[in-house]
Amino acid sequence: MPELEITIGERRFFVSCRAGEEHFLNAAAKMLDAEATPILQQMGRLPEARMLLMAGLMLADRTAAVEDEVRSLKTRLAELEAKPTPEAQRIEVPVVPQDVTDTLADLAARAEALAALIEERVA
Repeated sequence: MPELEITIGERRFFVSCRAGEEHFLNAAAKMLDAEATPILQQMGRLPEARMLLMAGLMLADRTAAVEDEVRSLKTRLAELEAKPTPEAQRIEVPVVPQDVTDTLADLAARAEALAALIEERVA
């Protein structure tokens, strides 16, 4: 079992964990330290047990708030999934009238003829 040194509230601790779980332990220690540091800045030096207790309670409070939000979002998701799928809307795309298409084709043919004429005179 690997043993890691972690720091929480400027205090060092040696903790064992299962092989391969070191990154989880380090992440958890960083979260606990992030809660302990402001407590120590506000209250000064505290006994180790009190510091860990207060940091743990702050972290638990934050976790409870996240769990409440997840529960609320799951309820909202279930409501949205329970709604019937709306009917597909029919969207009509306007069609270009045939006479406009014919006129554009005629203009293109004239432009090509003019371009060919100009090329003949330049060459």
